[in-house]
Parts: sequence; structure tokens; C-alpha cells
Amino acid sequence: MSYPILYSFRRCPYAMRARMAIYASGLTCELREVVLRDKPSQMLALSPKATVPVLQLTDGRVLEESLDIMRWALSQNDPQGWLVADNSCVDQLITQNDRQFKTYLDGYKYAVRYENVDPLDQRTKAEVILTDLNSRIEQNGFLCGKNASLADFAIFPFVRQFAFVDMAWFRTTAYGALISWLDYFLDHVVFVKVMEKYSQWRAEEANSILFPEV
Repeated sequence: MSYPILYSFRRCPYAMRARMAIYASGLTCELREVVLRDKPSQMLALSPKATVPVLQLTDGRVLEESLDIMRWALSQNDPQGWLVADNSCVDQLITQNDRQFKTYLDGYKYAVRYENVDPLDQRTKAEVILTDLNSRIEQNGFLCGKNASLADFAIFPFVRQFAFVDMAWFRTTAYGALISWLDYFLDHVVFVKVMEKYSQWRAEEANSILFPEV
């Protein structure tokens, strides 16, 4: 292996944040784009949990969680200072996002998948967290300080997914700071670059690509 191998799916928020950290770090990996209904056996052999992202390092170690991938990449190189922010703030907000907000987001966006789930009730519960995020951005500029940090990039893909359920409604809310924050990251070069489209990876076609493209 000349490069770490990243199994990813373009639209998955967990995979998005892993790709953003790798891009920001300046590292290069081999990208294998996965179609979730047709997961490659090579990925499943590395990670039976069967979800993206999965990163196989050149020494054979496997990172199966997006935050582990983010921290690994940034520990190699962090030119934009994502790791500079207060760790207690970062850890608190990411934990809240991954454990609570993601649950409400799924209930809001995918209510038909669950029994007796009211999407508007789930949206209302999510708004308690969004209100807190909005206040933090109003006070600091970003979630944990005056500069964008690991927390911002880790949480942004989920706020993006929430907003796009009903963007017309979202833009009428009182979350002015959060809306501006979202727009900032939607236009951010790191996000734009990692959202380029790639064809499905197939072992027999040997169509892996280097990411970022060099």
C-alpha cells in the first residue's frame, strides 16, 4: 500500500467530515467510492460494521469511526488549526451532535422508517440544539471560538442535512447566525473539493483514485 485506503460514500455526513479532515491535512489517500446497497467485500472484511467511512492505514491498522479518521489526519498535519480550540467545547458539541441531534435528524428526515414518529416533533427537539449552536456562533463567530475548529467541520454536515429537509422553512427561522455559518461552510473550499463526484469503486475495474487528486 502506497497510500491509506479510504472507503467513502459522497453523501454520508460521517464520510463528508472524514474527507474534509483528510483534505485539510494535505494528506493523500486512495479513495474507493462505495454504493451502500452494493458494499464491496474488501471493505466488509476490514470492518464488519459495514458503514462508511473506513480508513485502512499503510501499516494495516483500520480506523472505523469518522472522528478517529479526522483526528488521525489532523494529528499528522493541521495547517488550518482545527485542533486549536478548547477540547471540552469540541468534545461536548460533537457528542451532543452524534448522540442527540443525529437521532432527531433521522426522525425528522426519515420519519417513514420509524413507527409512531412525528417528524415535526423531532424537528422541534432538534431546534433546542440548533438554538444553542446559534447562540454560540453569535457570541464567538464559530462554535468554539473565533476560528473554525474540529467541532464546526464535524457538525456542519449534519446541520446541512437538517436544513435541506426543508430549506425554505429553515431560512425563515430566527437562526440568523447559524444560517450564515451554514452558508460559509457550503461555500468553503474544503467542502466544495470533497463533494466532487466519483464513480463506484469495483475491485475488478481497478478504478481507485487518489484523493485529493494530484
